[in-house]
Amino acid sequence: MKSNYTTHLIAFITFVILSYAYFSPVLEGKKLEMSDVVQYKGMAKEIKDYRAATGKEALWTNNMFSGMPAFLISVEQTNNLFDKIYNFSIKGEFPANLLLISLIGFYIALLIFGVDAWFAFAGAIAFAFTSYFFIISGAGHATKAAAIALMAPVVAGMYMTYRKKLFAGLAITGFFLAIQVRVNHPQIIFYTMFILIFFGLFELYQTIINRSWTRFIKATGGLLIIACLAIASSITSLWSVYDYSKFSTRGGSELSDSTGNTTSSGLSKDYITDWSYGIGETFTLLIPSFKGSSSHALVSKDSKSYKLLSQSYSPQQAEQYRKAMPMYFGALPFTSGPVYLGASVLFLFLLGLFIVRGRIKWWLLSITLFSIFLAWGRNMMFLTDIFIDYFPYYNKFRTVAMILVIANFAVPLLAIVSLNTIIRKEVDKIKFMKALKYSFITLGGLSLLFAIIPGIAGDFSSSADANYPQQLLDAILADRKSMLQSDALRSFIMIAIAAGLSWALFSNKIKSRTAALLFALLFLIDLWPVAKRFLNNDQFITKRNYENPFTPSQADEYILQDKDPNFRVLNVTVNTFNDASTSYYHKSIGGYHAAKMRRYQDLIERQISKNNISVFNMLNTKYFIVPGQDKQPVPQRNPSALGNAWFVYNYKTVTGADAEIDALTNFNPAEEAIVEEHFVNSLKGKTFTKDSLASIVLTEYAPGKLAYNSKCTSEQLAVFSEIYYQPGWNAFIDGKASEHIRVNYVLRAMLIPAGEHKIEFRFEPQSYYTGRKIALASSLLLLIFCAGVAAYEYKSSKYKKS
Repeated sequence: MKSNYTTHLIAFITFVILSYAYFSPVLEGKKLEMSDVVQYKGMAKEIKDYRAATGKEALWTNNMFSGMPAFLISVEQTNNLFDKIYNFSIKGEFPANLLLISLIGFYIALLIFGVDAWFAFAGAIAFAFTSYFFIISGAGHATKAAAIALMAPVVAGMYMTYRKKLFAGLAITGFFLAIQVRVNHPQIIFYTMFILIFFGLFELYQTIINRSWTRFIKATGGLLIIACLAIASSITSLWSVYDYSKFSTRGGSELSDSTGNTTSSGLSKDYITDWSYGIGETFTLLIPSFKGSSSHALVSKDSKSYKLLSQSYSPQQAEQYRKAMPMYFGALPFTSGPVYLGASVLFLFLLGLFIVRGRIKWWLLSITLFSIFLAWGRNMMFLTDIFIDYFPYYNKFRTVAMILVIANFAVPLLAIVSLNTIIRKEVDKIKFMKALKYSFITLGGLSLLFAIIPGIAGDFSSSADANYPQQLLDAILADRKSMLQSDALRSFIMIAIAAGLSWALFSNKIKSRTAALLFALLFLIDLWPVAKRFLNNDQFITKRNYENPFTPSQADEYILQDKDPNFRVLNVTVNTFNDASTSYYHKSIGGYHAAKMRRYQDLIERQISKNNISVFNMLNTKYFIVPGQDKQPVPQRNPSALGNAWFVYNYKTVTGADAEIDALTNFNPAEEAIVEEHFVNSLKGKTFTKDSLASIVLTEYAPGKLAYNSKCTSEQLAVFSEIYYQPGWNAFIDGKASEHIRVNYVLRAMLIPAGEHKIEFRFEPQSYYTGRKIALASSLLLLIFCAGVAAYEYKSSKYKKS
């Protein structure tokens, strides 16, 4: 079959139809209700309001965790020219827009890998409709979904660079890599690098065998240059995030653990491996309900658990419980659903291992197994330990099961390459029939075995089951078993159809185009209903409710009447440190973020969690929100909050982080500052006398700029109720740069000379301002290169046709 522009147009139109058909509520103006997006609205409120009011970026926000950098929340003005390209590419309604990008990206990749356009169309469906995309979209992980969608064209560009056209491959790699890096999901980019490294190693091996060094050196050198430009295009955010990572929870803690050791860099191994896929749980790639679906699954009205609940509860209550039943019994703490790649797609992947020639299948098999083994995390700890201890940055990421996105890429790619092998008659009949038989017996037989004897999968119990009455638990276990049986039989049917279509295609019983369309339909029938279990129309809400996710309580409204521009609120009526609703209205002691500042997390664990009033006072906690008699939030004024800044007359020197945070247990922050020895040189020989007439007052507030007026008759030590963070914050007295130090484990302090002075703090991180210049130059160079290659290729194709 010949590919032409008409085929591509048909594919594109069909992709648009499929994307918006799946997410049809967006056509009615509805929005997907996503927990992480709701939290994001709280996190980013101050940042977005400042941007809308001034047109400038708020690189710091005081609305969460008493203050933190905004780099991992919302920073837009980075000078990366690929911003506009990405923003244009996601025009449309979320998440239909990202599903469309996923379809198009894999379609382009398959064309580059030499797959016929109609089979590339089918392959795009096999990739884009796997369950994981819909699970993360339902949670609001838009950047993750976009980064995954862009993996395929990045890898295909590298393939073209080594195997086909050098400069065209470099341009494709650079273009899509620049957009993927701009999306700013470091963990998915990291996994993309694994795919590229494995491909490069296979190319190196082939180069050594063939001694064809010239092409390899040119391609590798070109790719390194292009990768540098693509990464440098997003250097504004990458550099800023890198700087912040050293001071965030991803950088470990300076405090000693129970063994007396510190975790100076990276997350703890327990935290990294919390979300480890179970070894047996890997069967979910083939049978979606192998471990019972999600932790809050919708069960049918014919289920035993629903029938039992209907006997004890009202129809409304039973229906409510039916929508959130604990069907999951795997190794993860909880889950929104399994990674299901499609039984029909897995069958073709296995078939490809038998019939596809060349190193492409070994590369794809290698990265598939690699991702599965690392996804097992603590269930294969010797391998996980190697990567955590020795592989750069691996210890910065949690949720090790996420690496299954590599298998999510590799399996459908080899599946479609195997179909391409059949239509090109690159395999003889004897070999094909053996491969077909072995593949069907292996996967089809396995699925049928679980359907007939589900008990071999385990006893269907979970460690959380102890919370349920025995009668209900028996019903839940029976439903879990029934779900496994049903899905196992379903997978067998999908495999049988895929095997039949493969035989018909090889035997010329159906034409290639017909086969491609039938496979596309099969993939939809296989994947679409499973995806609907985890993301369906019921999860969409009206636009009005989406745009106004937080309704202020009476406590919020009372506190909002306070016109003081800068004070903090502790809300204990919510999950204080995992909820950003308070941050939507106030400067909160708590918040919601996966990468808090490391020292602030220490403060939460060692002092705030123990309700240390001295710490609340030094953080200028002016209000507490507590539950009232009717359980509704009630505001309480804290009269001992110390305000924005104050003078202290004593300081205590301590050695080490442990001593510094422990010293906060019993101290009076109004009179004393705790100073770690690294900062004490600034205060050597200094003594301070109490000045009853001295004052220091906040006169100007913005997220990244604070101004104070001070008045004192002798030199004083001022403590500011602001989080200490370097690099970034600079201090000035009367416009002249001045030193400031860290005190009280997390706060700022500085010496204030006698007299009247204006003190300023400005957040001016070099990573942002210098990064913008580098980003502009790099993205411009890369775009010029891509445009030049595109023009040359277009001119060459016109010349060949003429």
